[in-house]
Amino acid sequence: MTTATRTTRTSGTPPVTASSPAARPPATASAPSLPSLTGLRWVAALLVFGLHVRNFHYFGGTGDRYVTWAFGPGASGVSFFFVLSGFVLTWSARPKDRAVAFWRRRIARIYPVHLVTAALALLMAYTLAYQTKPEPSQAAANALLVHSWWRPWWQTLNPVSWSLACEAFFYAAFPLLALVLRRLGARGATALAGASVLAVLVLAWAETHQWTAEPISANPAARLPEFVLGAAAARLVLLDRWRGPGLEASLALAVIGYFLVPQVDPGYTSTACTIVGFALLIPAAAVADLRGLPSLWRHRRLVRLGELSFAFYMVHLLVLRAGTNVLGLSPRFGVATGLAVTAAAFALSLGLSWVLYEMVERPARRLLLGGRRTARQSPVPQPPMPQPAASQAARVGPTPGPGRTPD
Repeated sequence: MTTATRTTRTSGTPPVTASSPAARPPATASAPSLPSLTGLRWVAALLVFGLHVRNFHYFGGTGDRYVTWAFGPGASGVSFFFVLSGFVLTWSARPKDRAVAFWRRRIARIYPVHLVTAALALLMAYTLAYQTKPEPSQAAANALLVHSWWRPWWQTLNPVSWSLACEAFFYAAFPLLALVLRRLGARGATALAGASVLAVLVLAWAETHQWTAEPISANPAARLPEFVLGAAAARLVLLDRWRGPGLEASLALAVIGYFLVPQVDPGYTSTACTIVGFALLIPAAAVADLRGLPSLWRHRRLVRLGELSFAFYMVHLLVLRAGTNVLGLSPRFGVATGLAVTAAAFALSLGLSWVLYEMVERPARRLLLGGRRTARQSPVPQPPMPQPAASQAARVGPTPGPGRTPD
């Protein structure tokens, strides 16, 4: 899970048009802010939360039917994260960056929160009821973020961390992918995006027809096309060659795909329903920010929640699992009680995510990166896009304070 980069602009600067000399500024310029992507991250995290509330059966009867309708496809939020990750990392890539420096920043971004939540999960396993105690090999695989490569390990400790193992694989591959992308023009990037969508469809077909030895929904290699698709879309936006539909139409297509998920087999196959909508929505939101077009997703509260979304994603399932010691394994409450319990779990998860963000994520990143410049100060390529400098997109950034390294 990544955060869009931020630019520092001063109001009163003339707008940059695609034809002006300023459209391609020097390499020292910082990449423009994409706060709508940060706001959308929160929505994706909320979908995953709703899915897990459904899975813990907080609601019975009519309430369960409505929650299943709204959040049954919530696992697609992880697919959104994968596409978004490829987009944002490509957007904020540093032209002369070294692989080791990139990997160091990625470790600083995700590893501290992962280790803390894994330690909490381990403590819960030995102190609370209804928890599974991991084998040493499982715990080691989880700590090293390789547990998604082997099915018996993938739900070890904090189950949602399986997606981090996929991200770790993406990060390992990204320096090579970035090298390829820099050499691609618009046609090459479009072809790469099309090949990525085709790969998702083929993998979904293969799993549906049981051509795979085991489910592939958590396999990092199987999820790589989603990441590459996001990266290819970012390349098109950087080249000012994105020609997809606007934000409203893209959102409509993403919502349609989301509600198509229950019509297909569970697992990886659902990715085929949402991949096109997500691949259109993310660059559409980015272009809306760049051109100063209206976007609900850049509202400052959504942006702030988006900053907390990684910590929220990592801690919410631990809260729900701990709640089984009080509520039981399948309480199936009525609507009123179910809503109250869900609100309590949400509030506790959000509060803990704030603690993780302020007390673990940000301080650990400063510690691990030392005195190095943050991404806001680092030279990254400026895309040749119209930039209304005094627009809301330029004023509302996804990073609230000093020391925040968005990528």
